[in-house]
Amino acid sequence: MYRSVSELPRPENPLPDKLFYRIGEVSKIVGVEPYVLRYWEMEFPFLKPRKNKSGQRVYIKRDVEILLQIKRLLYNERYTIEGVRKRLGTIHIRAVDSDSEVKTTEVQNPSKVIKHVKKRLREILSQLE
Repeated sequence: MYRSVSELPRPENPLPDKLFYRIGEVSKIVGVEPYVLRYWEMEFPFLKPRKNKSGQRVYIKRDVEILLQIKRLLYNERYTIEGVRKRLGTIHIRAVDSDSEVKTTEVQNPSKVIKHVKKRLREILSQLE
């Protein structure tokens, strides 16, 4: 019979080609209110938008893609918050490289993180000898 607006098929809209997106733009793209995005930031530790000089949240394209995936899992596939955490299951670790820049590395499980840390410690130890 009649379908609600949320049930109608939507064409896949590519994200606008920008470096940064403000929270208002992201809420329109994802289709949730800004307070939901702020709540998801607290619930999902791998979701950390930067803040600009005025303190506003700025998201990069990868953040928006993650948010779209979170929304799909929560709303369409009916996952719980904990279920989404397990499903996405990536651990973001911050590693400092030789240029003192912070970079984010994705690791699928903690044993890989431990192996990586051990390897780096051995490299540092060999440099000190």
